[in-house]
Amino acid sequence: MSDAGSQMFRTALDELGTVLARVDDGRIDAACEMLAGARQIVVYGCGREALQVKGFAMRLHHLGLPVSVVGDMTTPPVAQGDVFLVTSGPGETATVLTLMQVARQAGATVLLLTAQPGGSAARLADFTLLVPAQTMADDQGPQKTSVLPMGSVFEGALFLLFEVMVLKLRGLTAASPEAMRARHTNME
Repeated sequence: MSDAGSQMFRTALDELGTVLARVDDGRIDAACEMLAGARQIVVYGCGREALQVKGFAMRLHHLGLPVSVVGDMTTPPVAQGDVFLVTSGPGETATVLTLMQVARQAGATVLLLTAQPGGSAARLADFTLLVPAQTMADDQGPQKTSVLPMGSVFEGALFLLFEVMVLKLRGLTAASPEAMRARHTNME
């Protein structure tokens, strides 16, 4: 790999590390406790955030937690005692805002991961986990803080944050690595 290529990796990894170092660990713990105590968990994200959210849903399933993804035909209705985990890096995603309102009206707790604490989504959420990263809301001009395009640093930070949350949830649920592996699909 060229020196320029190595430097791009170092820069991107440094950016991800800086973002994740600024996420409040106490709020991560609180979010994990909410998820561990939920009657059921329903998750949603748009675009590339959806890929991270779906990967997290898979790991929640591996932990033995009751989880569904909005849009799947088997997703049950949300109600009191449920947690609706949703991401909106920019904090203004129309579909997210609508689904948050539906979940709140049904009595579910809305857990939001966002980079925009002053956005509309944060005002609708019951609990917000701030991931202070560049998104498409601030990826141009003097607001641009990342070498990565658009919302890539937010999406990458979600992946790593969700993996750390899985480790914390594993402790809360006492799920063994063997039990998690046993829940992995054999249909691939």
